[in-house]
Amino acid sequence: MRLGLITDGLAALGLDEVLDFAADAGIECLELGTGNWSSAPHVDLDHLLESSNARHKLLDRVTGRGMAVSALNCSGNQLAPGPAGRAHDEVVRKTLRLAGLLGIDRVVMMSGQPGGPGDANPNWIVAVWPPENLAILNYQWEMAIRYWADLVTEAQRSGVRQIALENHACQLVYNPPTLHRLRDAVGDMVGANLDPSHAFWMGADPIAMVGALGEAIYHVHGKDADVRASAATRTVLETEPNDHVDSRAWNYVAVGRGHDQRWWSQFVAALRGAGYDDVVSIEHEDYSLDPQIGIRTSARILAAAIS
Repeated sequence: MRLGLITDGLAALGLDEVLDFAADAGIECLELGTGNWSSAPHVDLDHLLESSNARHKLLDRVTGRGMAVSALNCSGNQLAPGPAGRAHDEVVRKTLRLAGLLGIDRVVMMSGQPGGPGDANPNWIVAVWPPENLAILNYQWEMAIRYWADLVTEAQRSGVRQIALENHACQLVYNPPTLHRLRDAVGDMVGANLDPSHAFWMGADPIAMVGALGEAIYHVHGKDADVRASAATRTVLETEPNDHVDSRAWNYVAVGRGHDQRWWSQFVAALRGAGYDDVVSIEHEDYSLDPQIGIRTSARILAAAIS
């Protein structure tokens, strides 16, 4: 198993600075954001698509530090109604093409979340009542399956072997049953990018999710969550902004600040037991820590768990 890093966590640094930092922190693989919800701080998507020389230089800069690119990440909502969804879809399809040109066979993203009939915005259905909810949900799945069947075909043409979907809130695929539903409809090119932090705050057990996903795990994010005592009265349905750390019921935190070394070692053991022996990619979204400190903290806990 290898230690990775999503470079968005160091968006304020240039790529060479990120590479030097990552190598010093023991990082072996990089996950590069290409757009949509990522600001793509280290990737010029259009330029890389146009220039084989730029692509070679990018890979040489990474391999020159003894690292590899584990995946491209284009997480966004390509199923959103209207121009926003179309714009995200364009980035997704460009990312698939770029992955093929770079010889990277894995793309990390999210399933997307449609609206309901006539909606101008996405609509995440998480309850069966009122009765119209299920009608909306069925409509969304029909739309999503059509989209994903087409996207899988395009990914195959591009040379992409795996699309790993993050189990994120406000997405049609957010847990093992919804991931399996999409796989059953469009095939096993689609798998999971398992991020324990989302499972924690949604009330799930990431280790149990490993068992439920099994061979469908294609990528893993290293990120923790701290559910605070105030969740007892606030619930975990949190709408305070992420940077209002002290007033939220839960927060994303560096690995080890929500769950201890023992838990992360058990998580890695479960992954290995399920047949996953690939990258764990650190995603830094801890608003209470400087990014470099937070990434080193995560790297230390994960390196011990992986060893």
